[in-house]
Amino acid sequence: MNYISYVTPEGTPTWGVAVQGTVHDLGPSGANLAASLHEAVAGGVFGTLSAADLSGAPTHDEKDISYLPCLTAPGKIICIGVNYRTHQEESGKTGQTAPTVFTRFADTQMGHLAPAIKPASTGKYDYEGEMALVIGKEAWHVAKEDAFDHVAGYANYNDFSVRDWQKAASQWIPGKNFPASGGFGPYLVPAADLGDVRELTLETRVNGEVRQHASVADLYFDIPTLINYVTGFTRLHPGDVIVTGTPGGVGLFWGEDGLLDAGDVVEVEVTSLGVLRNTVQDEAGDGTAPADGTAALAHAG
Repeated sequence: MNYISYVTPEGTPTWGVAVQGTVHDLGPSGANLAASLHEAVAGGVFGTLSAADLSGAPTHDEKDISYLPCLTAPGKIICIGVNYRTHQEESGKTGQTAPTVFTRFADTQMGHLAPAIKPASTGKYDYEGEMALVIGKEAWHVAKEDAFDHVAGYANYNDFSVRDWQKAASQWIPGKNFPASGGFGPYLVPAADLGDVRELTLETRVNGEVRQHASVADLYFDIPTLINYVTGFTRLHPGDVIVTGTPGGVGLFWGEDGLLDAGDVVEVEVTSLGVLRNTVQDEAGDGTAPADGTAALAHAG
């Protein structure tokens, strides 16, 4: 099932399940199975629903709703850098002995079809198509063999990056946390629906041109290794997110015109997770941008 966080045509934030273009409202404005998709994950509702559970819930045409990030306020967003060999090679960062970790703030995220805001302070705005996983139960010092037991589901992610701010110092956080720079969605799909995620394929397109294409099996540090490593230094809770890394083909190393400009349409597609689409928009001339990435909504039509 495709679980979704969204805003109804009447302007009410909620969550539900999208089935063939129809969204079933399961939040407080609908069937009221949980207050939010985050609460559905934490409360064990996520991934357990059947078609019968959707019966009677209010519905919306998917083209009439506005998408929110799958989880609008995760407690932790842990991002993994240079985690495909092809990206290591193009960036000259080979021979890693441990995952490169940085954090993203929840209010930098936006949903499917919301604009990705290119800051006025940069000439180096870039895409990074990735697959994100969402933690389903508390995780602390998790052994590799138990790692998948802690994953609730997966979604597309675009870690839009402000390269000049990222490269200005040894820590990447400034370049990864501008408003409306973390695309997350459109759907959160239960792990049980996907089988072996190593068989999934990730692809990123800019204006229809394929820029990144890789198998999830090509992750340099695989998902069990990431969960084992991250839970070795921080306790994860239901709804926390790990963004697993991007393959080679980022705009910085693509060549002339590889980086992003206003009007560019960027799509991230992981097998069975739908297509995450965001159009680049320049920051407003007065230097302002959406104060909260979760509010940078776009009409699905």
